[in-house]
Amino acid sequence: MTKEMDMMEQFQQYVDGENKVEPKHWMPEAYRKTLIRQISQHAHSEVVGMLPEANWITRAPSLRRKVALLAKVQDEAGHGLYLYSAAETLAADRKDMIDDLLSGKAKYSSIFNYPTPTWADIGAIGWLVDGAAIANQVMLCRTSYGPYARAMVKICKEESFHQRQGYEIMMTLAKGSPEQKKMAQDALNRWWWPSLMMFGPTDEHSPNSAQSMKWKIKRKSNDELREEFIDKTVPQAEYLNLTIPDKDLKWNEDRQSYDHGEIDWDEFYNVIKGRGKCNKQRMAARNKAHEEGAWVREAANAYAEKQEARKQKQKGAA
Repeated sequence: MTKEMDMMEQFQQYVDGENKVEPKHWMPEAYRKTLIRQISQHAHSEVVGMLPEANWITRAPSLRRKVALLAKVQDEAGHGLYLYSAAETLAADRKDMIDDLLSGKAKYSSIFNYPTPTWADIGAIGWLVDGAAIANQVMLCRTSYGPYARAMVKICKEESFHQRQGYEIMMTLAKGSPEQKKMAQDALNRWWWPSLMMFGPTDEHSPNSAQSMKWKIKRKSNDELREEFIDKTVPQAEYLNLTIPDKDLKWNEDRQSYDHGEIDWDEFYNVIKGRGKCNKQRMAARNKAHEEGAWVREAANAYAEKQEARKQKQKGAA
């Protein structure tokens, strides 16, 4: 057995023992690259995810809704920062990650390439999109890489607030006037299937899942998480007296889980490839913000350099 093979075996045993991998530890290069890809895509999704909701901050129907939505968007920015920082512990360069996002090389969650034409979309995003995110992310609190797992503990706490906020909006609309209930149902119709796509392709078409689960980066498969989300969400829709837009949805007594209709994977891959309704709009907005924020980055760097020069001068004088 070669030295590298021996180290790989020891690494797997360490992970199998439910131990956390830390930046100072030896790790397979493929493990490091997998984490950088996953964590950076997660960070990009948080940052791009601010755009559909920020569109409604100035148009929220009350001051209370405005403040809550503003807090949520601010949370998403913070989540992106936590995750970029976690990726940096793997020797990833933040500038490179952001450049990859702005150039279109890096991917982010397909869900954020859909428009938000009504206030009900903000409720649907909180209820469904953040609900799906929580299903995905709770297991990441137990991921094998320590910095990622610790970042996810705080993120999941805040995402649960976002999910409750969205469900409250949907409840208010569903119990309101006929026009408001129709608005809520329309938002559910448009966001249901994209939310199911958030979990990624079916297990047989997800080439990275098996290895990620072996390394305990992931704890559950895409299909397992999708089924758990459906099972939790259907009763919530029934409570709202809203209809899930799936004629094939039915309870399976043998599996104690819901069977559901076929997902339109052609739509999913089209959005991933940049042909979604808002792909170009989202990237244009991110590039514009990056360019207009250049002076802030330059000022911060100049200040840091000035402080470092002052510190070195004081050391020399001492």
